[in-house]
Amino acid sequence: MGIRRFAQLDSVWPAGLGRRLGAMLYDGFLVTAIWIAVTILHVAFFRFVLDQQAEEIGTTAFDIWSLRVMLLFFVSLFFIFSWTRGGMTLGMQAWRLRVQTVDGYSISVKQGLIRCAVAWLSLLAFGLGYWWVIFDSERRSWPDIVSKTRTVVLPSK
Repeated sequence: MGIRRFAQLDSVWPAGLGRRLGAMLYDGFLVTAIWIAVTILHVAFFRFVLDQQAEEIGTTAFDIWSLRVMLLFFVSLFFIFSWTRGGMTLGMQAWRLRVQTVDGYSISVKQGLIRCAVAWLSLLAFGLGYWWVIFDSERRSWPDIVSKTRTVVLPSK
């Protein structure tokens, strides 16, 4: 999975807040599915491998924090894999969005990690990192700015 230059660079434009929120809503359904699957596997591991009684699962700090870490890890992995593989998640495909470097290449794993970390911080700040698109002259969100990437709209085919 190497870095590649995308096509259609002259016909893309910076993504606005509406499209980004639409893609986030679509991806929210995928995130929910990932969280459900991870939670089922986590509970099954504690129940059948560690032999905890059903009523004991989720009662210790280790149970709770191990699940939280796994939820964060697998959702972050989903986003980073999607962004580095083809520049888009399923929600971004539906809204014709792509994440790319400033000069039109697919992003690196390092940029994906940075982008994901800042995305979580943006959400924790009541979404301010995404509302920033409204004020930035280049329509960049905090994840775009910090990871040196751009979220662009692709032309319709």
